[in-house]
Amino acid sequence: MDNEKRVILAFGLSFAILLLWRVYLAPKAPPPSTPTKAPSVETQPPPSQTEAPKAPAPPPAAAPRLPRPVAIPVQQGTQAEEIVVEGKVSRVTLSTEGAVIKSWVLKDYQDQKGHPLDLIQSAACEQLGFPLSLRLADAEMSKKLNSAIFVAQPAGRTLRTPAKLELVYSDGEIQARKQFEFGPAYDVRVEASVSDGERFVPFEVTWPGGFGDHSVNAGMAAGMERAFYQIEGTTKVHEEHLTPSITSRVGSWFSGSPQQADPMEQKIPSPVTFAGLADRYFVDVFLPTSPDASFTLRRRPWTPPDWKGKEEDRPKPLMLSLSAPQPKPLAFRLFVAPRDLEVLRASNPPLDQLVDYGWFSFVARPLFLVLRYIYDHWIHNYGWAIIFLTIVITMAFLPLKLKQIRSAQGMQRVAPIIKGIQDKYKQYKFNDPRKQRMQQEIMKIYKEHNINPLGGCLPMLLQLPFLYGFYMVLYVSIELRHAPWFAWVKDLSAPDPYYILPIVMTVSMFFMQKMTPMTVADPAQQRMMMIMPIVFGFISLNFASGLVLYWMTSNLVGIGQQVFINRMTPPQPPPAARKAAEKEE
Repeated sequence: MDNEKRVILAFGLSFAILLLWRVYLAPKAPPPSTPTKAPSVETQPPPSQTEAPKAPAPPPAAAPRLPRPVAIPVQQGTQAEEIVVEGKVSRVTLSTEGAVIKSWVLKDYQDQKGHPLDLIQSAACEQLGFPLSLRLADAEMSKKLNSAIFVAQPAGRTLRTPAKLELVYSDGEIQARKQFEFGPAYDVRVEASVSDGERFVPFEVTWPGGFGDHSVNAGMAAGMERAFYQIEGTTKVHEEHLTPSITSRVGSWFSGSPQQADPMEQKIPSPVTFAGLADRYFVDVFLPTSPDASFTLRRRPWTPPDWKGKEEDRPKPLMLSLSAPQPKPLAFRLFVAPRDLEVLRASNPPLDQLVDYGWFSFVARPLFLVLRYIYDHWIHNYGWAIIFLTIVITMAFLPLKLKQIRSAQGMQRVAPIIKGIQDKYKQYKFNDPRKQRMQQEIMKIYKEHNINPLGGCLPMLLQLPFLYGFYMVLYVSIELRHAPWFAWVKDLSAPDPYYILPIVMTVSMFFMQKMTPMTVADPAQQRMMMIMPIVFGFISLNFASGLVLYWMTSNLVGIGQQVFINRMTPPQPPPAARKAAEKEE
């Protein structure tokens, strides 16, 4: 029986049961009593013209509205003050105007200009709002609370961690309260609430104005800014940039239609374990205590003081907001720290997954640990540690490279024969059955000369995880930030200011290609291969010095290996030249 028949049968049985109950089981109505006396309502005379009518009784369904139990006491400051909370690793400055955070300095780090690193961009926050601003449905009320002068308890200009701080504002109609508990490490416990004395008012706590080291140039900062979150019950960390996808940009370019505007707002799916903002080396993490908390990601434009560009090209920093679906206080932990594996692993819960080494993290993490061990115990300079580890890795792959070179030399020897076979069948179309015969003849040549056409690819594929893993280690490791190497290289995480490393890398790449046997016989393809070092040289101009140093060292060691391999297995002339030489003898 299908579902529709079951529903019809259920309705029929229900109707039959109701009918039988009404006939046999319903209680009998009591017999009417003999009216010995008329009801009082009927015997009363009609009200006289002079008698005032009685007021109607209130409807029973409408419950009376309770008055406010206690009036909200007025609590307002007279003038804005700044409160500095001094800790072991950070210095946080709060303002009683709006009870917001004006500055968050990490003591162990400096910006590109050598100043103490402030992760809050004050210029953008002056227009968009400072961290922990309140956002309500009523825009005027939001503006009022974010500019109100709160009362600080305890009073004082400077506090030492561990410390507790409460900031309260009330005008008699609405009350806003923010409570902070600063620990000795990087996290702060926060609880915020807005009420009208009778109930809590829904609101959001926001971090506007972007996040990170804003002393780097605008292009680099824009490429490094991102938001991240983790869905509860999962281990994957999702990243969001809130920018148009490449496919939409390419599609609009081909179609000629105007490109769609940047997506300005996005709701992060709930429930969320944590969410936050990050740049290349630092993170700002919101860890809500309630599982029903929700996050919203926005972009808002602002105009720098010296802005001279187009209106639509104004910078749009990311803004993260935390809210609750029901009106109630918001409680969360705020964790602002470097993307250091040890620091993130020591947090609760562990956040070491925020250091993302990419697809080959199973290779990159051990490489990073080895690099740090070399730095801590042997070479107290990350530049020389990179060179040492690069030499070790390159030498470890020497057997694979030797196999790859031998395969390339074999392919080079038979290249003229393969070219002759291809010229023999070049007049035929791709789907012509005689093309299959061409492939058979080529495979026969490979078999006669004992050559595996894929023999040069397999060693390269085995090296890729290590090469990419080491690349990611040098790109995301905060240990290389402002780490000097030698002479002019003062920061391995910044580009070479004099382009010496990119130039040496390009020249070494060119010589290595000249020494390596080419498997292609087409002169045009050979010329294209020789242009590649120049292309990579231009690309590496904006790469971090540590990456270019690794690349350059790998090329120089590769040149030495190539000299050794060429002496062990000198390249043999092609078959036609070898036969001509034998005839001359």
